[in-house]
Amino acid sequence: MPRIKTVVFANQKGGVGKTTSAVNVAACLAASGNRVLLADCDPQGNATSGLGVSKRDGAASVYDLLIGRVKAADAVRKTAFEGLYIIPSGIDLVGAEIELVDEPRREFRLRDGLEEVKGEFDYIVLDSPPSLGLLTMNALIAADGVVVPLLCEYYSLEGLSQLTATVRQIQKRYNPALELTGVLVNMYDGRLNLSLQVLGEIKKYFGAKLFKTPVPRNVRLSEAPSYGEPINIYDKSSKGAKAYEAVASELAERCGGAYGA
Repeated sequence: MPRIKTVVFANQKGGVGKTTSAVNVAACLAASGNRVLLADCDPQGNATSGLGVSKRDGAASVYDLLIGRVKAADAVRKTAFEGLYIIPSGIDLVGAEIELVDEPRREFRLRDGLEEVKGEFDYIVLDSPPSLGLLTMNALIAADGVVVPLLCEYYSLEGLSQLTATVRQIQKRYNPALELTGVLVNMYDGRLNLSLQVLGEIKKYFGAKLFKTPVPRNVRLSEAPSYGEPINIYDKSSKGAKAYEAVASELAERCGGAYGA
């Protein structure tokens, strides 16, 4: 089993490719022969619909798990893709932060809930919302490692200090085992001087934490969610698919786990 087994994709800034990365890395890990669980902790539910799973069929979701209505085993659903399972999200999750505000151990609900199924999977991937609220806190406390997706733009660097401060606070108060597993650059265009400059800044700041393969701007990556498929199924030969396969392989290596048979 991987030393880092549960990985959260987190960034309080929206539009940085967080869900795209969570879905496609999870799918690539599963396609390489692992059993992977993706827990969609974002009320928008884009990871859920991106894997062709309905958000409106009344099935148990992350919300039900957090409020204690169901156990994780009852919320896990098999996707259409071999080895890939999901605990879906739905609109109910919007109210979870308010409902849980006075509940005991509210920060640990996700970690406690996932504990019973942890042994059944090689990797658990968590997609978190674009905020630093209770849902993201639950995801960070439940995780062993955090991957921070960034755009190759200067604005993308803003707010990173806030995120890293939050991670430090989580480490100090709730989850000392949490570590920064990596920083992933999305929507990279090597033809632009700006992209090269920003990548250089990110590399200077994060060093070896930066994933070796940036994910390029790729139309096929944008199209895939509307078909309910990850990129390695939608267009395996695309630049986006090849990039995410490289990222998933490097992530497995950093986690101390396996990639491929």
